[in-house]
Amino acid sequence: MGTGWGMTNDARGGFLTVAEVAVQLRVSTMTVYRLIRSEDLTAARIGRSYRLRQADIDAFLDKRFTRAG
Repeated sequence: MGTGWGMTNDARGGFLTVAEVAVQLRVSTMTVYRLIRSEDLTAARIGRSYRLRQADIDAFLDKRFTRAG
């Protein structure tokens, strides 16, 4: 509610660091960087680091689900 620095990740749209995304996807940080470089994952560059939106990570995963059988 409202805007400002005291908001939670969910209220700001779920911005995550590369390390947080790596933990969530259970891959290495290098894999996340590769996905960003290949444009499979969308990220905002802020200074020398990247921030990723939770919605973009969810969309990335949704595209990769397959049906068994």
